[in-house]
Amino acid sequence: MARAFREEGPGILATLIGQVGDFQLAEDALQDAFAAAVATWPRDGVPDRPGAWITTTARRRAIDRLRRERGLADRIVRLAHAAALEAAGDEEDPGEPPPIGDDRLRLMFTCCHPALALEARVALTLKSLGGLTTAEVARALLTSEPAMAQRLVRAKRRIAAAGIPYRVPPAHLLPERLSGVLAVVYLVFNEGYAPGDGDRLVRGELCAEAIRLGRLLVRLMGDDPETLGLLALMLLQDARRGARVDGDGAAVPLDRQDREQWDRGRIAEGVRALDEALVLRAPGPYQLQAAIAALHATAPEAAATDWAQIAALYAELDRRAPSPVVRINRAAALAFAGSPEAGLSLLQPLVSDPRLAAYAPLHAAHAELLRRVDAPEAARAAYDRAIAATANAVQRAELTRRRALVA
Repeated sequence: MARAFREEGPGILATLIGQVGDFQLAEDALQDAFAAAVATWPRDGVPDRPGAWITTTARRRAIDRLRRERGLADRIVRLAHAAALEAAGDEEDPGEPPPIGDDRLRLMFTCCHPALALEARVALTLKSLGGLTTAEVARALLTSEPAMAQRLVRAKRRIAAAGIPYRVPPAHLLPERLSGVLAVVYLVFNEGYAPGDGDRLVRGELCAEAIRLGRLLVRLMGDDPETLGLLALMLLQDARRGARVDGDGAAVPLDRQDREQWDRGRIAEGVRALDEALVLRAPGPYQLQAAIAALHATAPEAAATDWAQIAALYAELDRRAPSPVVRINRAAALAFAGSPEAGLSLLQPLVSDPRLAAYAPLHAAHAELLRRVDAPEAARAAYDRAIAATANAVQRAELTRRRALVA
């Protein structure tokens, strides 16, 4: 039953929202339908097409709820629409589930609408399209279940109050809106790949959910190069998951990882997605990052990594999508390519920026480059700043280990 809810729920919810025009009503009706399944399937047996059964039952429960509130004019309109769909459905093969692809795409754009706060977009996407329970979303985003429930309620109220349309944006808005959807999916992935706090280096359940959403988006959007690029990037990064932590839970740096533990299936799928994107000749930031990840993933050993090419790709990424994170990674790549002094020069304006004073990755990169130019005292001080700014216990332990190695 739980499997059916996780697998069928998001698509059915997307269809119901389109039919009844109300996020909360559709969610409540879907819950009613699953409760009915729990009550009847053990007695009557699981239907041949569980998704179709749940869809039909949920639509009927939504109609029942609308009838009980038929005093509201807008509910009357939705009741008429839902009743017409129900009548049409009775004349069709009840075992044939409705198409859900377009509905899922509409739901994805609704959950990621820019009128919603970013944290609300992430939570709503995980809840509605990921099929996670409120408790699971709360655990994933490191907050309490009551607080998450309130966040989700506020997001759905915002959708209703702002009249956010349940649709794929028109063509002239699609590029801008799609970039927002991709950003939410990648944010989910990054929260799993590099958690900001907690006691785990990797939260695989979030990485897996982001990749599932990425695959869904590729299937729904067709040949969009940046969507393919994002999927490739996530697959190639996640392929290293099994080697990033040792048996004691300690972090294993990239150059010390056992590459036999890397997921070759994920790497192959990621490279294929990247190749499909590059053929379209519309390079963008996700494709550039995926190309960098591919150079890491396909190098037979750490020493064979093409750091000069990686530094060049980061330079292009910095030109297209400049950010401190990109510049930090570019500086590290320059150092690995044999130019730590050039990397330090690139980092210096960032180190002097008070807005980045508590950004641990900056200080960790600075410390490593200072170590490479034989400035141990300055390197230890930079490591101290990185350790003080790190909330994740595993990352903090790794930084402490590196500091102890500075001569």
